Amino acid sequence: MVASDRFDHRLLGRYGEDRAAAWYESHGYVVLARNWRCEHGELDLVVARDDHVVVCEVKTRSSARFGLPAEAVGPAKQRRLRRLAQCWVTEAAPFRVRSLRIDVVGILGGRLSVIEGAC
Repeated sequence: MVASDRFDHRLLGRYGEDRAAAWYESHGYVVLARNWRCEHGELDLVVARDDHVVVCEVKTRSSARFGLPAEAVGPAKQRRLRRLAQCWVTEAAPFRVRSLRIDVVGILGGRLSVIEGAC
């Protein structure tokens, strides 16, 4: 992979995260964190509405050549997301979290789909 391919891949990922954040904001959520990191990994997006928090994994694809975006979130990734979500609540939550949900947002060819409570 050459540097320009990696750069395009990062731009595609950033585009997807921007689209997902905009979708959540249009549905009354506030973005609390983007690309939050800890020793266990990274969360793409953390949003909240009232004291209900949603951790969002964003998968963006330009084609279905390697499968649908949500298919990239298998059992191991789901376990990691649950661990990361708990870390965020413990280490970074600015308020007492009443409920926590993990969503997967898939973006394929510009079309956005949200799977609420995916993990």
